[in-house]
Amino acid sequence: MQFTQIKETCLYVKDLEQTRAFYEEQLGLEVISFVENSHVFFRAGTSVLLCFLPEVSRAKQSPPPHYAEGKQHIAFEAPQGQYETLLSAIQERDINVYHHEVWARGARSFYFDDPDGHVLEVVEAGMWD
Repeated sequence: MQFTQIKETCLYVKDLEQTRAFYEEQLGLEVISFVENSHVFFRAGTSVLLCFLPEVSRAKQSPPPHYAEGKQHIAFEAPQGQYETLLSAIQERDINVYHHEVWARGARSFYFDDPDGHVLEVVEAGMWD
């Protein structure tokens, strides 16, 4: 089997308006779907970030039920040469960057939380190449 990418990633959130404000206004992601009391979806490059209220997606029959609890993690890839620019932009928005990592092959990443406490990471382009 061969896949080209992970197309969607899900996070489970408590407040859709708060989630929308953070990802759209703070991080600049495009909202592609918003259904009150259900979900908000964002475009992130060629991928989609799906944010659901867990109690709603848990009760669905189609598509199959899904949900999660606790601190979930996703990583965004910075465009080539834009890592420092993104780091500065995040910090200028008073978002607490609480960890920096330099990986074995020299790629860097930094970590911050969203309003639900999910662990978000920005990685340099080429990190997994």
